[in-house]
Amino acid sequence: MKLPVNRRVDESHRVVTSDGLSVWYTIQVSPHSRIQEVIFERSDTMPSDEECERWLRLLIPGVEATEAPGLPGAKTRRFEAFERSPEREAPLA
Repeated sequence: MKLPVNRRVDESHRVVTSDGLSVWYTIQVSPHSRIQEVIFERSDTMPSDEECERWLRLLIPGVEATEAPGLPGAKTRRFEAFERSPEREAPLA
């Protein structure tokens, strides 16, 4: 899986495991922050907590990812991790 930067997402940013779990990974980078997003998808059931956590530890080590709200009955789960560097942010006016 290639790691995309700044949301140029295509099929190379997706991997499908042998048991049918699709994993998408994107990262947005700016001079003062970074947003990482991982999407898990299955065609038959919602991805389990265990399989999502296993992939999150591999893709976003050492950072707490937050699950975004999903629709009832959805078979997709989305997680985001925000990293900020306050020392690089522009001062407030």
